[in-house]
Amino acid sequence: MPYVDIAQGSDFASLWYITNSPTGHVSSFDRAKPTIILLHPFFLDSTWLDTQFGDPRLNEGYNLIAFDQRAAGRTLSRPNGKQDSWTDAADLAFACHALWLSPSHIWASETTGANLAIRFAALFPHMVLSLTMLSVPSPTELEAYFHTCDELLHMWAHAEDLDTLEFALMQVTAYITGPDVDADLADEIIAYFETVYPPFNRHRLAQIGNVLMNREALLKKELAAIRQPVLLIHGDKNQIHPIQHAHNMVADLINAKDGAKLYTIKGGQGYISVLPTTASVCNRVFLQFVSRLPHARSELRAPDDSLEVFISHGLETMAEITDDPSIAQRDPLSPMSFSRISVAVQQLQVENYMAAAKDARKAFSPLGSDGRPMRKYSERKHDHWFQGDRSWMSYVENIPEAEEHPVNPAQHVGGPTEGQIQPASGEVMLNSAQQRIAFNPGTIERMEKIVGKTGIQKVTGAIPLKLGSR
Repeated sequence: MPYVDIAQGSDFASLWYITNSPTGHVSSFDRAKPTIILLHPFFLDSTWLDTQFGDPRLNEGYNLIAFDQRAAGRTLSRPNGKQDSWTDAADLAFACHALWLSPSHIWASETTGANLAIRFAALFPHMVLSLTMLSVPSPTELEAYFHTCDELLHMWAHAEDLDTLEFALMQVTAYITGPDVDADLADEIIAYFETVYPPFNRHRLAQIGNVLMNREALLKKELAAIRQPVLLIHGDKNQIHPIQHAHNMVADLINAKDGAKLYTIKGGQGYISVLPTTASVCNRVFLQFVSRLPHARSELRAPDDSLEVFISHGLETMAEITDDPSIAQRDPLSPMSFSRISVAVQQLQVENYMAAAKDARKAFSPLGSDGRPMRKYSERKHDHWFQGDRSWMSYVENIPEAEEHPVNPAQHVGGPTEGQIQPASGEVMLNSAQQRIAFNPGTIERMEKIVGKTGIQKVTGAIPLKLGSR
């Protein structure tokens, strides 16, 4: 089976990958063609890259390979409090070494993919021919909807009935695709969420949410370490990550070869690599970009360096760009040696995962006996006295005295308005992580047993946590 196993100490991951080769393995790559590594959007997996794998312009001219990140798709992994985008980049380095991959072009979609890719390019520059990021993420999640996103993830993970779950999933879908998402695509995304991340699998959702919500912003010096050709593709109507952040990154990538290029897709919003209306445009722009670069072969031969030496070079590079010589002395055989998050956040991530995993197997299941969703979202009944509008928010019908106001979809789905593009601060992120645990149903249940239901409201806001320091 196409897996890459990573095991060191208590850490374990088995990364699933797919290719466009005849056998499905890298052994049958065409050595005369360049290789493209594709990184999927967050909350999705490599199966959602079929728009790229199915494009003959990419499929016939390049060797394609895509990995499922930890907790995504078919990848199996043991949760680790140290996981962040830096350790995800190390996972990719381990996979490249294990599969004998040649230097490749990187195609990265959305938040987790883009954050992984830019860190991989900084740490292992000799493995990257070029870097393309679609929907450039903000340094951290925007403060304008940080807590709203947190609440939706909590509602998703702890839904106790199908209507509540579908409401949460439709809101998440509106976040990542934009409010005008096609009904069939919305059905497909929600069905995928219900199948892969139902409430009884909420521990996997917590693992992904930890990396997404607790990420730290890249420093200008770290961005300056990128020296490969860089292409940024961004939609000018993206509500999650306003285009201003793409312009900021272009300015910060001061050492990108020939300067970083930004291509703006008019009207583009959400997952531009998944939406049919924009995916083909992204493919075309990407192909025009890489076709201008020197042709590279995909030679299948054993790496010159052992795994230990190969990864040690990455740790040495990280030590240099962070001005922390101690990093170079970390264990090169563990991806977790690349972790950059504080001890406090590490502990919070562990506690959040454990709280989500508690009684997860007893949680609500939206699946039938055949393992499929019980219904399509579009087939739900509308027989209640609330009706949903075009942005899936409910309102009361037939009240003549109610004054009508124009609907702003961006406000309904949590998108920031003009002037609200400030990334969340470290304090906001830490407080949110603490509250995520404090108000977890499992945590509240345990506190009720200790202090009784009458006193629970007095203590849930101040549950003591053993926090360390960096």
